[in-house]
Amino acid sequence: MAELQQLQVQEVADSMVKSLEKENIQKMQGLMFQCSTCCCEDSQASLQQVHQCIKRCHVPLAQAQALVISELEKFKDRLVRCTMQCNNKAKDSTDAGSKELQVKQQLDGCVTKCVDDHTHYIPTTTKKMKEALLAIGK
Repeated sequence: MAELQQLQVQEVADSMVKSLEKENIQKMQGLMFQCSTCCCEDSQASLQQVHQCIKRCHVPLAQAQALVISELEKFKDRLVRCTMQCNNKAKDSTDAGSKELQVKQQLDGCVTKCVDDHTHYIPTTTKKMKEALLAIGK
């Protein structure tokens, strides 16, 4: 049961990333390539100047990718911490003499709650990342 819900939250997170890539990152990639092309078309620039220009063109995309990775890692860490607390509670219940079936049900319920709670954070996280990506793109 818990594995299925964890798979569902992974699918929702993947969907979020695909949405961000399609709506924001791809546009930024296009702008980066256009910018880089302009750098290369400057016949007055030295090779070093062209390389510096291209590096500047890559900065917004690198910042955007770092932002998405950072937010996804934070989300994953929060979910892992929550499930670790569930595991600790289950271990404590086992140590206290609770029956295996009861502990498994408690663990499944706890992990299910973690997944449900964190799934609710995804729209807010997506909105926050889209706003940050738009700010980077300006």
